[in-house]
Amino acid sequence: MKRILVCEDEDAIRDFVVINLERSGYTVVDVSCGEDALRVFEEQHGDFDIALLDIMMPGIDGFEVCKKLREKSSTIGIIMLTAKTQEMDKVRGLMLGADDYVAKPFSPSELVARVDAIYRRVNMMVNQPQQIKTIVSGPFELNPKSRILSKNGVPIDLTQVEYQIMEMFLKNQNIALDRTQILNQIWGDNYYGDVKIVDVNIRRLRMKVEDEPSSPKYIQTIWGFGYKWSNGN
Repeated sequence: MKRILVCEDEDAIRDFVVINLERSGYTVVDVSCGEDALRVFEEQHGDFDIALLDIMMPGIDGFEVCKKLREKSSTIGIIMLTAKTQEMDKVRGLMLGADDYVAKPFSPSELVARVDAIYRRVNMMVNQPQQIKTIVSGPFELNPKSRILSKNGVPIDLTQVEYQIMEMFLKNQNIALDRTQILNQIWGDNYYGDVKIVDVNIRRLRMKVEDEPSSPKYIQTIWGFGYKWSNGN
C-alpha cells in the first residue's frame, strides 16, 4: 500500500494534490494543519511512506512538522511544498531532513513524478536484499545489513538520502564524483529539480561526519565538478 500524508492548509491546493495522487494509486490521508499532521502520524503509528508538507501554515509550520517527523523516522520520504521564489525555504527544509521540494505552482505530472521518485527510493531501501559485507574507511564503518554508519564505533543518525550518499562515497573512495552523477544515482535520472539539492545534502552530511564541517577532511569538494570521499589519510 502506497500511503502518503498530505498537509496543506489551502483547501483548493489540498484537493488538487489529493485527487492527482489518488489517481496515481496512492492512499492519501490529508490534513489542513501541522498539529493534525503530527497527531495523525502518531495515531497511525507512522505508517506512511511519504509526507507532503506545505511550509506556510498557521500554528505549527511545515518546517517544524518536517523536523519532528524526521526525528521519529529516518526512512519516511518528506517533500516540502515551497513558494517558487523562496530559495532559502528550500535550503532550510532540506537541512531539516526533507528529501525534496516542489515549488508552487506545479503541474500534476511534476507532482506525481516527484512523489513517485521518492516512493521508489523508500520502497527500494526497505525491501531490497542487503549485502552483508561491511565497508570500512578510516574511522568509519558502514554496515549495509543494519544500515548503520558509525564513526569510531559511535552510530551516526542518517536519513535515507544521507545513507545512500555515504554508501556511494564509500564504494567509490578517492574517486571524484560529479554532481550530476550523484543526482542521477540518488534522485533518479528523470529528477525534475535542481542539482543544488546535492550541495545542500552534502552540507548536511558534513555536519554529521566531519570533525570540522567548515574544513572538511573526508567529503572533499572538487571545484567546478563535484565531490570526493577521502579516508583522511
